[in-house]
Amino acid sequence: MDNYKFDEFIKIAKQLNEIDIIPMLMGSVGLEVITGKSWDAQDLDIHVPGDERGWEVPPELSIHNWNEIVIIMNAMDYILIDLHEHEFSREELSVEFGIIDTLPNFAGVKLEDLELHQFRDVKYYLPNVEQYLAIYKASSKDSYRAENNNNKDIRKIDFLKSIVK
Repeated sequence: MDNYKFDEFIKIAKQLNEIDIIPMLMGSVGLEVITGKSWDAQDLDIHVPGDERGWEVPPELSIHNWNEIVIIMNAMDYILIDLHEHEFSREELSVEFGIIDTLPNFAGVKLEDLELHQFRDVKYYLPNVEQYLAIYKASSKDSYRAENNNNKDIRKIDFLKSIVK
């Protein structure tokens, strides 16, 4: 597991908790936490509360408390590099924010079924193996991911299928 990226997530999540946001760790870093297997995470994916319509809403309005999140990220020396993707960068690390409220429609994952985790008094959500499988199956149908990430997604889907009971 990439401890640097997870540790950075915990630092960000701690700041988010201070403004009453419990984020969800997504992507390969979260999958590494769940599976104990390295997935060569390229970035850090964090989902926070927002408009369930997702991309249908202007990016500056789609994430609740967006202005506070920008202030937090700037204070941590991150620079917003792509508003549409809600992507920040610092040195070699890219951090992208998504909207947790899109999960039910996107992947059939109910928000009330997400497990709350705590690490060093920092609260965050993390999908379980079955939820990750549903998320990656839904993501693999996305045309952008199919063209740019499909081999990685297929490997993850195959692995998750092999461990789902």
